[in-house]
Amino acid sequence: MTAHASYQVPEPWTGFQSFDETSNPDVGQERCASLRAWLKAHQLDGFLIPRSDENQGEYVPPHAERLAWLTGFTGSAGLAIILQDEASIFVDGRYTIQVKEQVDTNVFTPRHLIEEPPRTWLTKTLTANQTLAYDPWLHTISEVRALRKAAEDAGAQLVPVDNNAIDEIWMDQPTAPIGPVVAHPLSLAGEDSATKLKTVSATLTDKGADATVFTQPDSIAWLLNIRGSDVPHTPLPLSFAILQSDGTLSLFIHPDKLNADVRATLPSDVSIHAPSEFNTALMALGDKGATVLLDPAWVAEAINSLIENNGGTIVAAPDLCLLPKARKNAVEVEGARQAHIRDGIAYARFLAWFDRALAAEESLTEISVAKMLETIRAASGALKDISFDTISAAGPHGAITHYRVTHKTDLPLTSGPAFLLDSGAQYEDGTTDITRTLAIGAPDDELCTRNTLVLKGMIAVTMARFPKGITGGHLDSLARMPLWQNGLDFDHGTGHGVGSYLSVHEGPQRISRTSTVPLESGMILSNEPGYYKENAYGIRIENLIVVRDAELVSDGDRPMFWFETLTLAPIDRRLIKTELLTEQERDWLNAYHARVLDIIGPHLNDADTDWLKQATAPL
Repeated sequence: MTAHASYQVPEPWTGFQSFDETSNPDVGQERCASLRAWLKAHQLDGFLIPRSDENQGEYVPPHAERLAWLTGFTGSAGLAIILQDEASIFVDGRYTIQVKEQVDTNVFTPRHLIEEPPRTWLTKTLTANQTLAYDPWLHTISEVRALRKAAEDAGAQLVPVDNNAIDEIWMDQPTAPIGPVVAHPLSLAGEDSATKLKTVSATLTDKGADATVFTQPDSIAWLLNIRGSDVPHTPLPLSFAILQSDGTLSLFIHPDKLNADVRATLPSDVSIHAPSEFNTALMALGDKGATVLLDPAWVAEAINSLIENNGGTIVAAPDLCLLPKARKNAVEVEGARQAHIRDGIAYARFLAWFDRALAAEESLTEISVAKMLETIRAASGALKDISFDTISAAGPHGAITHYRVTHKTDLPLTSGPAFLLDSGAQYEDGTTDITRTLAIGAPDDELCTRNTLVLKGMIAVTMARFPKGITGGHLDSLARMPLWQNGLDFDHGTGHGVGSYLSVHEGPQRISRTSTVPLESGMILSNEPGYYKENAYGIRIENLIVVRDAELVSDGDRPMFWFETLTLAPIDRRLIKTELLTEQERDWLNAYHARVLDIIGPHLNDADTDWLKQATAPL
C-alpha cells in the first residue's frame, strides 16, 4: 500500500490493534470434553461460563476470557451452559452471525440471549435433582437470583463452587495484569476526588446505609481521578473499593500499580489494601452488622454472600457513581469537544487519503485501512489508545455488527459495494467513537436507499427536543421509524453512553428500547442506527452527541433538552438519495457539513482542504 506522503504505516506493525486470529472453533470439542470430565469428577451435572470477570465489566483482561477459551467466541457479551449431554451458547442480536463463524456448532448450539433467555432454556432443559454449578465471582446478584429460580423450577439446584472449572483445566492461562495507574488531572476531571467522595458518601447516608462496595473499575477511576492500563483500549484500573458513610474509602488494588506520585494525589481519606484483603473486609462488614448498599445489576454474588452470610444487611440500589459520572461537568464536555476536533482533523485527513487511494486503484484491504487510520490519529501526538478494535468491514463483513478483522479474514475493499468503518480514539481529554459507511465503486439504488433511511433516523434523533424525564427508550423509535416504514430494522440499540477518557460504552444512559434512565444535561451518547443485509453489506452512521439545556421556546412552559453533535466528519454524499430527505433533514445535513468544514478545514493542508470542500458541499 502506498501511504500518503505525510503518513507511513510502521512496519512491522506496532499499533494498538492486533490482527492476529484469536478464535479457533476447532478447540471446542476437546475443551468441552475436558470440562465435562471435571464436572464428572466433582459430581456436578453442568457449569455456567459467562463472558465476565470479577468486576463484571464489559472489558476483561486476557486471563478472564474464559468463554473465548472454551468456545472460540470472542464477542463482548455471552454465556455458555455446558451439561453432560448438551452445550449451548447464548448471544444477543449483535453476534448472531459472528457466533456461527467462531464456534463449532456441532458442539455448541447458538441461542438468542433475548428471544430464548438462559433462564427459560434451563427450566425446560434441566431435570430433577441435577446440580448446575457456577462461579459466584462471575455472576451478578440479579443473574444468580434468576438462574437459581430457573433451576428450582426444573427441580434442580444451582450451586456455587470455590474454584472455577475453567481455571482448573486452562493449563496456560495468562496471569492477572498489573498495569500502572496514572493520575487524571483536575484540569481534565473538572472536580477533585475529595469533593466527589464527600458528595457520594452523603448520598450513602441519605439512603440509610453504612457502606457501599464499588466493583466497576470505571466508577473507581472516576471517583478517585485515576486511570489504569489493565484491559485493552480502556484506561481501567482493575480494583475494588469500599466506601464508608463517613467518607473514608478502602481501595483494594495490587500495590505495584500505584507509584508514590499517584498515591500522593489521592485524598487523605483513602487507604490502600492488597486484593487479598478484600474478602476479609467484606466479612468484617457483616460481623459489624453493617447495612451495605450493593448494585444487584453489577455486583458479584460472592460479595453479597460474604456480607450477608456474616450478619450484614444488603440494600439494593444502583452504583452511586453511575449518574454523577454520566453527567459530564463543563470541563469534561469541553474536553470532549476538543478531543472530537482533534479526531475530526485526523479523520478528514484519513478520508482524503482514502478517496485518493481508491481513485489510484491501490490495493486496499480491511487491515491496511485500519492501520492507516490509526497511524494518522497517532500523528497528532495525543493518541493514548484506540477506544476499541476498529471495525473495518468490507462488503459482507459489514453485516457482522462487531466484526473484528484478522489476517485470516482480511478482505479487499472491492469485496462489496460499501465499506463500514467503526472506530474510536482515547485521548486524555475525551473518548471518541465514529462510524461512517463509505461507497466502493458505483453504489446501487438499494444500497443508497437504505443508507438514506439510516441517515434519516440518525438525523431524527439528533434534532430531537425533549423534556426532563424522557429516556433513551422514548427516543429509540425516532431512529427506526424510516426503516420501519420500509419493513426494515436493526438488532442493536441506537446508542450507548460514552465516558470521559474512560469506557467507550458507559452506562446508565442509552438510546435503546429497554432504557429506563432519564437523559440529563451533560450525558454523552452515541447515535448510531444501522441496517445489515447478511452476506451482502452493512450500514451504520454514528455521531456522538451530548445532552444540553435548550433555550426556552416562546410561549413554551417546560424546559427542554437538545443534542449537541460532537463528532465532526463528513457523511458520504455518494450514498445519499437527496429526494428521500425532507427539506428540514437536508438543511440539517448541509449545516452540519458547513460546520465540519468551518472547524476542521483550517487545520488541513491545501489538498485535503480541497477534498473536504467537495465532501461537505451542500446537497
